[in-house]
Amino acid sequence: MGTPSGVSLEEFFAGRPFALEVFQAVEARLAGLGPCSVRITKSQAAFRRRHDFAFVWMPGRYLAGPTAEVVLSIALGRRDPSERFKEVAHPAPHQWIHHLEIQDVGDVDDEVTRWLLEAADRAS
Repeated sequence: MGTPSGVSLEEFFAGRPFALEVFQAVEARLAGLGPCSVRITKSQAAFRRRHDFAFVWMPGRYLAGPTAEVVLSIALGRRDPSERFKEVAHPAPHQWIHHLEIQDVGDVDDEVTRWLLEAADRAS
């Protein structure tokens, strides 16, 4: 699956098997929540409906000394107080981006699925 940028899923995750495994775990969780598509750019793999709502990216490509190989960012219409999030950004009046560092594929669990469902519903 490519994008106008010409980056394929395989190219994006080349040499990053754990990151690909995390992407596939998120994709599997979303499969039961209704249709969505994937948009690959140079910086992230974004899940989308009408709008992007979840992003898998590798901070080591952009940040010095990252503490995780993979981050799952989820766009919610509110700030979630969970301590699982490394950081929460508020880039727009009704948008909070929650950054979850993934240390193990098991981190993509039922709680994350609830956040993904909430984000996907907002993006419809």
